[in-house]
Amino acid sequence: MTLQQLKYMIAIAECGSITSAAEKLLIAQPSLSKSVSELEKEMGITIFYRNNRGVYLSEEGSKFLAHARQVIEQADLLEQQYKHREKVRRVFSISAQHYAFVVNAFVALVKEYGKNKYEFTLRESRTHDIIEDVRTSRSELGVLFLSKFNREVILRIVQNAELKFTPLFTATPHVFVSRENPLAKRELVTLEDLKAFPRLTYEQGINNSFYFAEELHSTEESPMNIVVTDRATLFNLLIGLDGYTISSGILSSDLNGTNIVSIPLASDEMMEIGYIYPTDRPLSPISERYLEHLKIYIEAYLS
Repeated sequence: MTLQQLKYMIAIAECGSITSAAEKLLIAQPSLSKSVSELEKEMGITIFYRNNRGVYLSEEGSKFLAHARQVIEQADLLEQQYKHREKVRRVFSISAQHYAFVVNAFVALVKEYGKNKYEFTLRESRTHDIIEDVRTSRSELGVLFLSKFNREVILRIVQNAELKFTPLFTATPHVFVSRENPLAKRELVTLEDLKAFPRLTYEQGINNSFYFAEELHSTEESPMNIVVTDRATLFNLLIGLDGYTISSGILSSDLNGTNIVSIPLASDEMMEIGYIYPTDRPLSPISERYLEHLKIYIEAYLS
């Protein structure tokens, strides 16, 4: 097993195809296929399954790739420290559902780090992908929510991925609407009130189960529905189309302006927002520091 082979495996997993990975790596496709076969034989596992669309990771392959990423990252750090005589860049990555407080804490962490060389990654992603990112060590932490409706399913998936969920806080359901929306001045809205307006939800890809939805009451009927992939688009549509979305109620005027307001929703649900991380290794110091920033921001908002 060589570092080059590990880099090959990572490239194939990211491309989803040996042919595409070969083009990206500028090597011949037969050579890359041979490297995969030799590594699988040496390790005694099947790393990739093949289908007519390319390749995908086996269960053993996913675990192998998680370790491979760690090896490659450590090798890169060693090269930067000793081969090139440069100071090691601090690396940190987090995947999360679409929450402003996650971004606020990330901004605080980057500002605190204050160096001119670093590599931080923030992924606002789909629920299933967040779990996968942490499971495969693509991200150190993941932030998502549990409710009465999704708790059993999400916790089972998290536990099967050898991850742990730790609560941060519990929020009552709110709706985000434009300041010009007819509901904006209400002290409380109901699900029935919302049926007159377009419902905005985040797209969950092929894992589009109600249990993976970022919004509470995902099984409620709505005559008008719009699915989006990013927070900026959702907020623009809240304003432009008088739409609504159901969330935790925490807004950031620094990041999102003052055109969106949060209104309590009459509901028997709750949102327990927390973070997931691998159970087989301790959190890194920078992950611990990020969580401190996250808790500081949340406590300031809730106080």
